Amino acid sequence: MERKTTRARSALKRPGKFLLRVLVGFKRNQGLLLAGAVAYYTLLSIIPMLALILVGLSHFIEEEQIYSSILTNLKLVIPQHAEMVAGQVWGFFARRQLVGIFGILFMLFFSSMAFTVLENAMAIIFSHRARRHRRHFLISAIIPYAYIFLMGLGLLLVTVVAGALDALANKHIIIFSLDLSMQQTSRVALYFSGMFGMVAMLTSLYLVMPVGRISIRYALTGGITATILWEIIRNGLVWYYSNISLVNVIYGSLATAVVALLSIEIAVIILLLGAQVISEFERSKIEVPQADQTGFDI
Repeated sequence: MERKTTRARSALKRPGKFLLRVLVGFKRNQGLLLAGAVAYYTLLSIIPMLALILVGLSHFIEEEQIYSSILTNLKLVIPQHAEMVAGQVWGFFARRQLVGIFGILFMLFFSSMAFTVLENAMAIIFSHRARRHRRHFLISAIIPYAYIFLMGLGLLLVTVVAGALDALANKHIIIFSLDLSMQQTSRVALYFSGMFGMVAMLTSLYLVMPVGRISIRYALTGGITATILWEIIRNGLVWYYSNISLVNVIYGSLATAVVALLSIEIAVIILLLGAQVISEFERSKIEVPQADQTGFDI
C-alpha cells in the first residue's frame, strides 16, 4: 500500500513526465489502432445488442418507455445520430417475429464482439500482467453476456426512474418561496443518472477487463475522469458537426456511419488512455529506477 502511494505521489509531483510516459506507452501499444478496432466492432454490436435488450425488457415495461431510455443514453455516445440508430433498433423490434432461433444466436454473437475485442485491447495495454495472471477462456466467454445483462438491468432501472419522474412532471415544489418545476428537476435527474451510469460502466470495465485485480481507487478515478473528458468532447463534437463539419458533403449517405464510428472511436481512445494511465502506475518502480522490459527508462 505504501509503495503504491509513493508511486502515485511521484507521478503527481512530475505530471509532465508521467503524461509523456503514458503517451509513449499508448503509442507503443498501438493505442489508436486498438481504439479503431474496438470502435468498429462496437458499431457492429450496438444495434443487435440494444435490439435484444429492447425485446427482453418489453415483457416488463412498455416499449415506448424503453425506446425513450435507449434514445437518451445513445445521445451520450453518438449525439448527432442517436435518433437514427434508435430508429433502426425500433425497426427491428417491429419485425422481431421474422427472426428465428438462428437469428437470435447470430445477434447474440455480434452483440458480444465489442466486449471481446475490448478485453483483447486491455490485454495488450496490461501486457506486463500476462506472466502473473491467467484468465480461463470460459470466463472470457461469459463476460460479454454478463455485461449485456447488466446493461439491460441498468436500462430497466433508468426507465423506471424516468417513468416516475414523468409522472411528477406537472408538480411544483415550493422551497423558501421559490417555485421549482419538477419538469426541469426531472431532466436534471435523468442527465445525472446517465452520467452516474457511465461512470459505473467505465469503472467496471477497468476492474473486470484486465486480468488480475486493479485497485478500486484507480478504476473509479479512471471512470470519473473518462466520463468528464467524454462529456466535454461530446459537447464539442455536437457543436462541430452542427456548425463546421463537411462530413455530409464529403461522405453523403455514408455520413451517419462515419460520424457514429468517429464518435465511438474518440470515446474508446479516452477509455484506453485511462487504462494506459493505470498500467503506467503499475509499471512504475520508484524505489530503484530502472529500464522496463520495453527499454523505456522509468
